[in-house]
Amino acid sequence: MRYVALIDGKEGAYGVVVPDLPGCTSAGKTYDAAYRNAIEAIRLWIEDALEDGEKLPRPRSQLELLADRDVRRALADGAALIIIPVVRDAGRPAKANVSMDAGTLQAIDEEAAARGLTRSAFIASAALEKIRRGT
Repeated sequence: MRYVALIDGKEGAYGVVVPDLPGCTSAGKTYDAAYRNAIEAIRLWIEDALEDGEKLPRPRSQLELLADRDVRRALADGAALIIIPVVRDAGRPAKANVSMDAGTLQAIDEEAAARGLTRSAFIASAALEKIRRGT
């Protein structure tokens, strides 16, 4: 699941607003920091809503958001649309079968061992880091 958000500002002060999650905002000194903080803000907003027994709002598409007058106004004032992934801990492990080059797998295993991690923990942390960077 992903939510579309608005980001605006300048170096030293970026703000993020998630129109589909009322009151869900975030900020950061850099664009990247604001993006990473928005992932956390959405996670916390969703956890609070679920704890309160609320139903999660359906994420609108970019096209649907562009039909929103407030969103169009923010874009006209210099904001940009960004897509923020929902990263939640399900609290339970799940098996996944993945295929990759044997040399890559060997490098993963060596790096995981050097860090005191299992292969699974290393791959999961690397994937989450990539998701949170948005690249």
